[in-house]
Amino acid sequence: MKLPFLNRTEELFRLQKAFNAANSTLVCLYGRRRCGKSRLLQKALKNMVHVYYVGDERESGLQRQALAKEISRILSGFDKVQYSSWDDLFERWYKDAPSGAVLAIDEFPFLVATSPELPAVLQKYIDRESEKKLHCALCGSSQRMMYGLVLDASAPLFGRAREIMKVAPLSVTYLHKAMSCKSAETAIEAFSVWGGVPRYWELAMEYDSLMESVKDLVLNPLSVLFHEPERLLSDQLRDIRQSASLLSVIGQGCNRLSEIAGRMGKPATSLTRPLSVLLELGLVRREIPFGSTVRDSKRSLYKIADPFLRFWLKYVEPNRSLLESGNTSAVVDSMKHSLPMHIADIWEDLARNSVAHLSINTRQWGVASRYWGNALGGGIVEIDIVAESLENKSDVLVGEAKHTCTVKEVPRLLKELHSKAARCPVLKGKNIHSTLWILKPPKGVPGILSGDDVIEAMG
Repeated sequence: MKLPFLNRTEELFRLQKAFNAANSTLVCLYGRRRCGKSRLLQKALKNMVHVYYVGDERESGLQRQALAKEISRILSGFDKVQYSSWDDLFERWYKDAPSGAVLAIDEFPFLVATSPELPAVLQKYIDRESEKKLHCALCGSSQRMMYGLVLDASAPLFGRAREIMKVAPLSVTYLHKAMSCKSAETAIEAFSVWGGVPRYWELAMEYDSLMESVKDLVLNPLSVLFHEPERLLSDQLRDIRQSASLLSVIGQGCNRLSEIAGRMGKPATSLTRPLSVLLELGLVRREIPFGSTVRDSKRSLYKIADPFLRFWLKYVEPNRSLLESGNTSAVVDSMKHSLPMHIADIWEDLARNSVAHLSINTRQWGVASRYWGNALGGGIVEIDIVAESLENKSDVLVGEAKHTCTVKEVPRLLKELHSKAARCPVLKGKNIHSTLWILKPPKGVPGILSGDDVIEAMG
């Protein structure tokens, strides 16, 4: 089932503006696979004179021949010539293409892999002064290569692009709309598995239940998503062994650098660079407690950032042998017991991310963090959500995320939250504002933020 075109309103506007500019433009789109880059590009090209070509891993001569065939759709006879180099092909394109035409090359990194000279060749024609305006769009799933092609100061295309657009996963709000979820609770349950990747949503929509879709799309060794994490890494890296090992260790609950290094049997200093790559790709995030700085590496925690990847590492990666042997039922039985905790973790993340989008207690708040650490008077204190007011840093919001509670439990939860805040050393002397995020809240209790509130705020 194909999804309707979702969100991407601003991205679409900026692309169309670039393609209708008075001068020639270069635009670059990048981001992880299955997030809708190609569809966004094709939507922007609608009603434009354009050539859309998807690169692959064939030899460069075959690629030129295939691209020439696509160009011949608007330039008759273009494919009747054998182009011995990319320079020859682009020389003719920039000479004969009609003014205003767009040359869009998807999966551009595949072409560069077989023809490293290609960015420099393109640079020559992009830089050439001409009365004719011709636009170029480059798109690719290899985020690191695309980033390097246009943002590395030593790259030929550096400084040439009018738009450099990262197409990120969508928010839970659009999953709720796309999958016609019956409630915020079912939307967040689905998001805890599929995350914000539209293609995963399309696949899941063909099933009657979340568990049925998980069994057929993720747990089955023949399924399309059983090997998805390896594909994600292979898009970005030549050697995925170390990155895959890091993801596995973090996914199994080792969150401190010292714990990760110990589990992998490597010095912590040797993992700094590979961890930074996973951070750049958005597969891992680094958490620091509220009130700390990024330099405080000893208090940092590394977490899997993507919900689908977190789910896969929790249920597929450690159970490969069981799943490969066909014993899916054992994994499903285990999952039924622990899945509520996984969903609760995702709900806490969503609640925290919603803070900057909400007005709470008539105030706007900054980006929220967690707090964990020593408490005043001894012991440890943990708070799910902490954020400073944008108007007055003396005002601090603290929050707790829960799946559900009763009316009678609300006063106790708020009292416990106040107590935690009073024992938190970085909140000493602050004006504390307390709020509960309850995914499925009791009726008739004001001041509680629900799953519906979060989904609406994240739109």
